[in-house]
Amino acid sequence: MAGVKRMKCKNKYMKHYKRVLSIAGSDPSGGAGMQADLKTISACGCYATTALTAVVDENTIGVTAVNPVPVAFVKGQIHSVLNDIGTDAIKIGMLHSSELIIGVRETLDEYEIEDIVLDPVMVATSGDKLLEDDAIDTLKNVLIPYVVRNANA
Repeated sequence: MAGVKRMKCKNKYMKHYKRVLSIAGSDPSGGAGMQADLKTISACGCYATTALTAVVDENTIGVTAVNPVPVAFVKGQIHSVLNDIGTDAIKIGMLHSSELIIGVRETLDEYEIEDIVLDPVMVATSGDKLLEDDAIDTLKNVLIPYVVRNANA
């Protein structure tokens, strides 16, 4: 497996998985968002951790509602994961507001993480907007210059 390294521990070998933190919104249909990230990270043989940014009521037809997770709570989730489990890489998806984009950036600034992939989610496949209009400039000016890779570049 690509993300697995064997480590010797008390005369036995145990697996050591690469850890990937997904910071994203939900997609109850399973085709995108946190659910898709979990499947992809696991399929690549890595250990997935998460920080949920929004609970989205959607299906393959359209988005009914977006319930944002409070910024302080998202920051708390990131701290909880990074202070305990740590991470080898981060994948950032749906960040719906300027406040959240800034909050995530400020939180990640507290850690030395080199591998950050941004997959900016602005519009659902159905065409429904998932990023507030005023957050587009914040995304471009605050987060895009900070990340190592942009999944859509």
